[in-house]
Amino acid sequence: MAENIRLYALTTCIHCRNTKEYLKECGVEYDCVDVDALQGEDREKVLEEVKKLNPSCTFPTLVIGDRVIVGFRKDEIEEALKG
Repeated sequence: MAENIRLYALTTCIHCRNTKEYLKECGVEYDCVDVDALQGEDREKVLEEVKKLNPSCTFPTLVIGDRVIVGFRKDEIEEALKG
């Protein structure tokens, strides 16, 4: 299984929620940052991180190893987890 999994999400986003549920189903551990729950400098810092990974800054932005997956793309997530 891949290591270093990080999910940048919004608490109100159904695609983010689906991604979280799918990762849970797969039994993988991951770090999740709910960007809209952050404030001030923390939020700005995380948004800069997201923009480097995904210039359009859309959610969910999922990082599995060195791979970035934007949106809830089950097939891509599954493939990246196998990698």
